[in-house]
Amino acid sequence: MADYERTVLDYYQLTTAYPVEWPAEKDMSDASDEEEKKPNRNGVVRRSKSRYSALERAASDRKSILPGSQRTGDGVENLVQRDEPDPLGSADSVVRILRQLNLNVEDTRLRNRFLLSSTTFSPALFLSQVHSNASTQSLLEGLDTLSRSIDQKSASLKVLVESNFERFVRAKATIDNVYTEMKYRGEPPPNQRRPHSRHASRNSFRTSGLNQASMAISPDSKKKNALTKESEYGVMGIKKPLLEVSAKAEEVWGPALGGREKEDSLKVMTGTVEKYKELYEVNAAITDSIKRKDYESIVEEYTKAKRFADDAKRLTDSLRSSTPTDSQIFQILLAARVWRDVEIQIEDFKRDVWRRLVATQVGSSKIEGAVGGQDQHMELIGILLELGVTDNPIWVWLLSRFDHLKSKIQTTSDRSKIELEILRRRLANGERPTTQIIASHLRSLGRQTAEDKPTSVDSSEIVELWEKMHSYLSNMLSSQGILGEVVEFWQTVQSFIDGRAQKNLPVGMNGHSRNHHRLSDQGTLDLQKGTVELIDMIRESVFEFFADPPIEDISSLFSPLPPTPRTPGASQLTPSALRDPRFNFDPNNLPPPSPKRGESWEKFAFWPPWSNSLSGVHYLAKLLVLVGTGASEMAAVSAVNKGDVDAIERLKTLVSGARERCVSAICAAWNRDAENIKVLEDWRRSPEKRDLTRIPAYFGSFESAVLTGMQKILYISEAVVKPGFADVVSPPPAKLLQMVRSQFVTTIYKSLSGMVENAEKTVKKAEDDWTTDNDGLASPVAMVIATSIGAGTVNASDRNVRMLVTLSNLQVLRIETVPNLTTQFENAFSVKLTDESKTIRDVLGQIDARLFQSYTRPAVENIRTIIRAGITSPTWPPPPGTKPHEVRPYVYEALLSLVLVHTQVSTTASSLTTQVLSYLLEQTSRELLEAFKLRQRYTLSELMQATLDVEFVAQTLNQYTTDRAGEMQSQIYQELDKGTDNDARTKLQTELPEMRAVLKRLREGSRSEFACFKKMRSSRAERGERGERGDKPSAVSSAVSGVANQI
Repeated sequence: MADYERTVLDYYQLTTAYPVEWPAEKDMSDASDEEEKKPNRNGVVRRSKSRYSALERAASDRKSILPGSQRTGDGVENLVQRDEPDPLGSADSVVRILRQLNLNVEDTRLRNRFLLSSTTFSPALFLSQVHSNASTQSLLEGLDTLSRSIDQKSASLKVLVESNFERFVRAKATIDNVYTEMKYRGEPPPNQRRPHSRHASRNSFRTSGLNQASMAISPDSKKKNALTKESEYGVMGIKKPLLEVSAKAEEVWGPALGGREKEDSLKVMTGTVEKYKELYEVNAAITDSIKRKDYESIVEEYTKAKRFADDAKRLTDSLRSSTPTDSQIFQILLAARVWRDVEIQIEDFKRDVWRRLVATQVGSSKIEGAVGGQDQHMELIGILLELGVTDNPIWVWLLSRFDHLKSKIQTTSDRSKIELEILRRRLANGERPTTQIIASHLRSLGRQTAEDKPTSVDSSEIVELWEKMHSYLSNMLSSQGILGEVVEFWQTVQSFIDGRAQKNLPVGMNGHSRNHHRLSDQGTLDLQKGTVELIDMIRESVFEFFADPPIEDISSLFSPLPPTPRTPGASQLTPSALRDPRFNFDPNNLPPPSPKRGESWEKFAFWPPWSNSLSGVHYLAKLLVLVGTGASEMAAVSAVNKGDVDAIERLKTLVSGARERCVSAICAAWNRDAENIKVLEDWRRSPEKRDLTRIPAYFGSFESAVLTGMQKILYISEAVVKPGFADVVSPPPAKLLQMVRSQFVTTIYKSLSGMVENAEKTVKKAEDDWTTDNDGLASPVAMVIATSIGAGTVNASDRNVRMLVTLSNLQVLRIETVPNLTTQFENAFSVKLTDESKTIRDVLGQIDARLFQSYTRPAVENIRTIIRAGITSPTWPPPPGTKPHEVRPYVYEALLSLVLVHTQVSTTASSLTTQVLSYLLEQTSRELLEAFKLRQRYTLSELMQATLDVEFVAQTLNQYTTDRAGEMQSQIYQELDKGTDNDARTKLQTELPEMRAVLKRLREGSRSEFACFKKMRSSRAERGERGERGDKPSAVSSAVSGVANQI
């Protein structure tokens, strides 16, 4: 079969038995006039361009007389055979051996190097390839064969030459004579003719060439019919006229004679174009559809071209060895050309769609304008499936989405850590806030806006850092942030796993893309693990934010500097001109680390330096809501709650760990703010209760706000927990509750101690905090004494005034504020503060008693001095033999000192008037008792003088009499009774009426001086409990007669 195939190829001069196009060298083959005049299959006679076209052919363009000869690149045949037997006699075909050696025998140059008839024959290459495995014996036999072949050919050639030598000589002489006659037209040549010889005959052509070159005769001197190249071998004389006539005839008769042929050709072309009109327009239609993004039209046109190409392929398969018609050839060639162009366009379009699919990283809820309401990525996947692709576009998009989310989580975390740490360091390296700034922020609760957004709970820099932290966690954990994208990614994965997402996707032509509709089991498992990995990355980033201390070395985060995490693509980054210049970080010029000052916030990376507890509870409550809600969202993902049990525990650890760190940070700040509560005292009267300043309201608002925020932090009550899934937000442990309980009691004690410290502070004229205006905390009108209860400020420079106001404040705190806060704590945390309440009451009692003693001690000392000096004075007893008609001056002096105290108390804190004067009356009675004990004996006149003094004081201060004061008075009379005799007691009974008259006269005479002690109708309601000291005021039950009866 191989020999037959080679014979066919040699006969038709073809390189392959199944050519796909017409060989170019066939266009230059010798065709006779008869062949040119044969009609083709369509009945159209093909005519030559000229009747003399045969004369225009090159003389060398002739067919070889040797069968199987080759043609050169210009179509000229040579004597080299296409194949020949092995000259060593081992095979009958060299080409077949080369094919067995997998050499390209179609390459003429390579093949000729193995053929003995070729001038480029390479013996070394021939032996190394064709006889590479030949033995020495076979090569020797081949040498004998080659030698015999050479001898045979030499002998044949010798016999041929010897038998035809005379013929050769005569033919050569005849040819030379004819050539000379035709060349010179019978004229003798210019040179003398040499006698004929074998040598001359051998060089005749060379000599004639030299002669021809030496003849420099003009063409006009030659004869026109001379057989020379210049005269075109005798036809130049008639060629020109013939060409002119042919041109003229063509000009005149050409249109008439060629019209029919042209018409038939145009009809055939028009019919073909009309038949395949749609195919001619496919490429342009696809190009236009790509520009218009009309994907349906692209698929439609591609399907049309694919169908036409498949038809052409089936046609080719059906023809096999039969000869196709011209229309079939045209259909095949047109289909090949159209399909090639369409494939180029579609492949470019596919690459663009792949690029856009990988870059499509926006969730379906964020895409608008998608065709038919589909997601953009689903549309692109559908296009690829319709056009047919090798890789699964669903899997490729899911992997690209996973890689994008993974990169976005890391980028957002790193970039946010850098920004937060830079801002934190700038705050830490700043100056410590002054007491004025601290007070301004702690007072800000009374200036809240309707939007429940703190306006000035802290400095703008601290609030900015809080907002930055909230923005970071919102980006990581909110449903509109990265966690929302991860959840949506898993929902998308789940829909592809369940087969819901791809039910509307195309299956491609002939269902070729149907296998891409299902994800493999391993792919499904990888996607589940990938989703858990993304959730773990988010959890780890947030947990490190709360649990880790501040970053000491942030230079590692700058290698390279992460892009802004607002958007996934670098092309969507915030332009540098619009970005905050503080975030244009220079890795070579980083802010220095935070100085170590021993502050509690230095170990918390999430706590802005110098921040107070008000902004802390507000923002940390919001941050923990994000953490709790985000953890619940992550726990609700089926890949987590059904696939990885440890992931649930890690989420619980995230919530509990973040909560514990937040509580620790807030307790530290709460403790520090409690120590600074004292700076809230501005000595301005409360608009609701004029006896108070504003600090009780400030303290109550502050503690209430902290307790409210702490309750939100401990229970994370505002976190949205999905029902039916694992609850990762557990109740607070007892350890945290105990920490808050202890801190609550501590802050109350420290706050109240600070208030007392304000009241007892020593006044400094030049540096006293309460008398200077420049700090913004003291009275706006410095050194102005408030003389009425209606005044807006109090005299903060007077220590007594400060203590009175503070006592009034403590009374309200003890009766109202602290119990309310205790109740709020118990309701918020569902506990009973039994022991703590007792501790708080004891603390309040101690503080109140200490401050009360501090205020009344100077007045008591003054009364003691006056009474002791008056009673022990030599002038105190009446002259012998006289009856007393006046009280002694020391009584008036003591009562006048109480008048001053009454004035100060009633104008500063009127609610304390009864309490203070009752206590001073008790102390006055006690001092009278102690002073009378200093005397051993009392005469009748001295007994009457003592009775007048005691009763005058008792009746003047009757409004402020208490049980204890009455008891003291009884003890005075008992002491007087010890120092007298029965005679004096008996005479005293007779003097009682006169003593009553004297007391009445003295009371009426001093009514104006002691009018402030007069019992008012409204004063009955003011006489209340003595608080924690247990002293209760009561009316004076003894009149003068009563006293006498007791004596």
